[in-house]
Amino acid sequence: MIELNGIRKVFNAGKPNEFCALEGITATIERNRTTVLKGPSGSGKTTLLSILGCMARPTSGRIFLGEREITSLPERFLTEIRRKTFGFIFQQFHLIPRLSALENVMIPAYPLGGRKENIRERAMELLSLFGVGRKASSKVEWLSGGEAQRIAIARALINDPAALIADEPTAHLDSGLSREFLEIARDLEDRGKTVIIASHDPLVFEADRVAKVIPMRDGRIVSEVAS
Repeated sequence: MIELNGIRKVFNAGKPNEFCALEGITATIERNRTTVLKGPSGSGKTTLLSILGCMARPTSGRIFLGEREITSLPERFLTEIRRKTFGFIFQQFHLIPRLSALENVMIPAYPLGGRKENIRERAMELLSLFGVGRKASSKVEWLSGGEAQRIAIARALINDPAALIADEPTAHLDSGLSREFLEIARDLEDRGKTVIIASHDPLVFEADRVAKVIPMRDGRIVSEVAS
């Protein structure tokens, strides 16, 4: 699905605080499989996720999405690819307080257009799919950690993306909720989704259904391990 060839990412280039976050990353993310970027804090996992999800551009190197090179596409095209191809789950979930669970799930669908009634219907289907339909009208600040996680996953899927990108999704969850997330990720893979996770949690990168682990350190790939 995604091929990275010699990806390099430099922040503050030419300044005294110049920092190379990624150096020579070459890897393949397979379609309809689960891939985990494994590494300690500062290894470059989050930076690589942002490049994979078209949220940031590499300083050099080439990116292919399917057969199409997308490295130098204008921002308006990258934005459209990002909205239609990727759904994002952030470490802190980033649900919007004072809005209901349903409203949070619907928000990413608005830029793509469509009738509000249809968006609402899709959002309710996702909330029901993840067992939190009864929480649709609840303000997100009233939700438990597990409920908030499920709302965040539903929001990530509202545009029916081909790939789900999750940055340290179990960092603030106990072991039970972490295993629950992995079960949901397994179900999504069974539904044809590509799942890409950045994590330093052994519960994640040692999970049975993970097809590939890409270990990272200091902005480089240490090795690739296929399970």
